[in-house]
Amino acid sequence: MGETQRYAIPYKGLKPGCHEFRFEVDGSLFEEYQSTEIKDGRCEVTVGADRSESRIVLDVAITGYVIVECDRCLEDCRIPIDFEGQLVVKFSEEVHEYDGEVMWMLPGEDQVDLKQYIYESIVLSLPYQRVHPDGACNPEMLERFRIVSDQEFASIEARAGGGTEHNEGEWAKLAALREQMEADEDEPEKPRGTK
Repeated sequence: MGETQRYAIPYKGLKPGCHEFRFEVDGSLFEEYQSTEIKDGRCEVTVGADRSESRIVLDVAITGYVIVECDRCLEDCRIPIDFEGQLVVKFSEEVHEYDGEVMWMLPGEDQVDLKQYIYESIVLSLPYQRVHPDGACNPEMLERFRIVSDQEFASIEARAGGGTEHNEGEWAKLAALREQMEADEDEPEKPRGTK
């Protein structure tokens, strides 16, 4: 069964009134969209469909989790997903673009494909900062990314530049070059052809 069939609601045989559908989301959905953010996940999608002659109103709830890279330690991080939204499916002979809130279908179509809506809803429900709970990050990685204080930086700089005459000479050349560049920036620009 393809991903489209897996997240589709059969419209043709659907009688007017309320119906409920359930879908299971796994890593194959994120693979199909070649997601660089989401590595894996498990979610349950519940759809309440209210069908009338001219449209279907879908109340969609998604709960579960996805695996992403932690912004703090770069290790895999499990982020909970809890989404609720509404999608209106309307029918028209004219072709309209899907805008995330209204999906247009031709009257002859026999199923509502929710694959894109489900994927986008999961991605949009991710928090801006994706991190482990406090204390759960990999301590080795945190130590590598630790911010160095001014005092530690001065100590590192002194060790790097204060050992041999060769190093002192190289640092002196770099300092002179920096001073020259700063002096050039401060000088007003002379018109061409003048000395």
